[in-house]
Amino acid sequence: MKTLTLVLLLVAIWAVGLWAFAARVADSTPAADPPRADGVVALTGASTLRIEAATELLEQGLGQRLLISGVNREATRAQVRETTSSAGRAFDCCVDLGFEAENTLGNARETAAWARYHHYRSLIVVTADYHMPRAVQELRAAMPRVALYPYPVATQVLDAHRWWTTPESARRMTLEYCKYLAVLGRNALSSLRHRAAGGAQAPAEENTIGNTVS
Repeated sequence: MKTLTLVLLLVAIWAVGLWAFAARVADSTPAADPPRADGVVALTGASTLRIEAATELLEQGLGQRLLISGVNREATRAQVRETTSSAGRAFDCCVDLGFEAENTLGNARETAAWARYHHYRSLIVVTADYHMPRAVQELRAAMPRVALYPYPVATQVLDAHRWWTTPESARRMTLEYCKYLAVLGRNALSSLRHRAAGGAQAPAEENTIGNTVS
């Protein structure tokens, strides 16, 4: 009986957390205008709206350069440019394409390497609204000394305000919540290990353009 009660309690806590997570996602868009930063990074996925939004921020002069992380290795620069109507003169000179990342952890590592190369201390992060919480956790773990300014984008693949109304939306939101919890747990464990060792923490979706699995 005690075991059943404990299981039901854990399920209830998990369910409350899911609804709180979904509410946080729903409230995150439309995003407020971000401050000017050293750079902008867009994490590719199921929607090209992420690239569109990031390119617009670059063209507005809110960052010196833009990294599009997780680009499909078969995509050309011209094809990436065609996905956004916001591309202008800044796109031609100041956009870097990252082809190495295949998931969010890969995005974080690719972005951290790019930021170190350019000596950037602040970044505007552009990704889908439901993906942003986990993405920020991965990025902070990879580059703890870099200031991050989230710029979430609402996408057609998941209506965060009515995510429970279709099986696909419910599945996507629930899966993202579970992935987020896993990242939180992994980062917390890593932090504890570093503290126990007495050391500082070390920096640690599908279309023809995006290569990243969110």
